[in-house]
Amino acid sequence: MIWVQFLREKKFKQSIPQVKVEDGEEISYEKASSNAMRRGAHFLAAIQASDGHWPSETSGPLFYICPMLICIYIMGCMDKVFSPEHKKEMLRYIYNHQNEDGGWALHIGSHSSMFCTTLNYISLRLLGEGPDYEPLVIARNWIRQRGGVTYIPSWGKTWLSILNVFDWCGSNPMPPECWMLPSWIPIHPSKMMCYTRVTYLPFSYLYGKRFQAPLTPLILQLRDELHTQPYDQIDWKKARHMCAMEDLYVKHPSFYNLLWDTLYLVNEPLMSQWPFNKLIRQRALDEIMRRIHYEDENSRYIRFRFLQCPSRDHFGAAKRVMRYIAGTIEYGIWYSKVSDFKLCRFTDSDWASSLDDKRSVSAEYAAATSAAC
Repeated sequence: MIWVQFLREKKFKQSIPQVKVEDGEEISYEKASSNAMRRGAHFLAAIQASDGHWPSETSGPLFYICPMLICIYIMGCMDKVFSPEHKKEMLRYIYNHQNEDGGWALHIGSHSSMFCTTLNYISLRLLGEGPDYEPLVIARNWIRQRGGVTYIPSWGKTWLSILNVFDWCGSNPMPPECWMLPSWIPIHPSKMMCYTRVTYLPFSYLYGKRFQAPLTPLILQLRDELHTQPYDQIDWKKARHMCAMEDLYVKHPSFYNLLWDTLYLVNEPLMSQWPFNKLIRQRALDEIMRRIHYEDENSRYIRFRFLQCPSRDHFGAAKRVMRYIAGTIEYGIWYSKVSDFKLCRFTDSDWASSLDDKRSVSAEYAAATSAAC
């Protein structure tokens, strides 16, 4: 949508003819570097912002909007943050990616999943859509035909618990005490991939606090719409291991369930009682909050960085980047307006392929789209 807006504002018209390749035809360098690359450069120039960068949406995953809407709804400032036009565009985006069976996929082009169907259904309701609107009726039937939201996977259970559409007892434990373990332990959560780390860090805090949104008429309606039985009759202990087949990519091994059952039946009752709730759990929550602030402040609230345990490799990589920038200031990429178009690129890639001298040893292929950026 951003690109479409840019192209309209600049009244872009692709005047360079397409390069036609016949079946079985071998593509020569001359053919690829003529109109094909010129068309690419022409298009890239059209979608470049006025300050020089190339904006783009994070398209693909279909579960990004709902967590944001849940947080804003809980804070009670939905109408202050989003204008009617903002809501209209979000609704259009969600509806445009609804599958024919009524559900939403984990990413665009995939099969419907309980996780994304539930989150997008909730997004529509939080944005003001009524439960009787046909796309929501179809989506709700998709969810209920598969057992309701008790079959949503773990991240979904967590978000629904935060919204108070689910009970924390129906989620497998995320003990905050894990963040107090010695950092040298290989399974320390700070060593997780950044996306996973910055997800479970606040999740563990909210789980330890058992935070839930205040009950509102809309939340009570969502409970009735998304569950297949009365809320107070749901077996939450059983719901912990439930997962829809559409969302289950790998079957959980018995050891996996045994670990969660041990934490659920032994650790959690213990940590909820005095003196452990004061001596251990509260300290763990304080440690998590310290780490959250550390992540935020050091990443300037961008979050996805190697912050918890930067190693010598990370500092070495940063040093090589700075050395490259300092040594290539006079270089650049220039698209010349000539018929004989050739693209020259200056790059030092793949520093780590040769462990002995850090020389680049891999072959590479340069496309106009990557070079232009």
